Amino acid sequence: MKNSTAADPAKTISPRIVQEISSYPSPTPLSTPTGLKPKEVLRIVETVNPLIANAFALYLKTKNFHWHLSGSHFREYHLLLDEQADSIFESIDPLAERVRRIGGTTIRSVSHVAQLQTIADSNEDFVPAEEMIRELIEDNLQMAAQQRSAIEVCDRSRDSSTSSLLQDYLDQTERRIWFLYEVSTGGEYEG
Repeated sequence: MKNSTAADPAKTISPRIVQEISSYPSPTPLSTPTGLKPKEVLRIVETVNPLIANAFALYLKTKNFHWHLSGSHFREYHLLLDEQADSIFESIDPLAERVRRIGGTTIRSVSHVAQLQTIADSNEDFVPAEEMIRELIEDNLQMAAQQRSAIEVCDRSRDSSTSSLLQDYLDQTERRIWFLYEVSTGGEYEG
């Protein structure tokens, strides 16, 4: 029997060092001029970047459920979750560009998303469809609350453009909640 000198690959992988990522102030080449005060930009950046991180987390969770769905409502839920994931994904770039437009920096990596996200991941092997819908309702409610708070921060910080964008995304989030809620009732009226 040969004596193997090869190291165990699982033991040779170095742990990832996760450094705190700062998004403001920006490096000089990325410092876009703005009429907002530095404290206003900082408040907006610190409020919007976690929203972007949560949008990535919610997008991936929604796609996860879309891909791993099973049950009697497969087609209906599969299409609904795909539509909802697209809506979430489409909100990310405009928000990130708003952060850059006012002189901040935005999400740089998956580890940056992990630092900022508050929406829990789902790594279960199997989640029943009803539980998927319940989780997505809760996650979207969390997102709506965070969007409302961000709108207030933007309004107080004289950034009506970001506030307006967030109002549109709040409306989309509320639409997702509405559809998920209606699906969750199973067509039964509780009067």
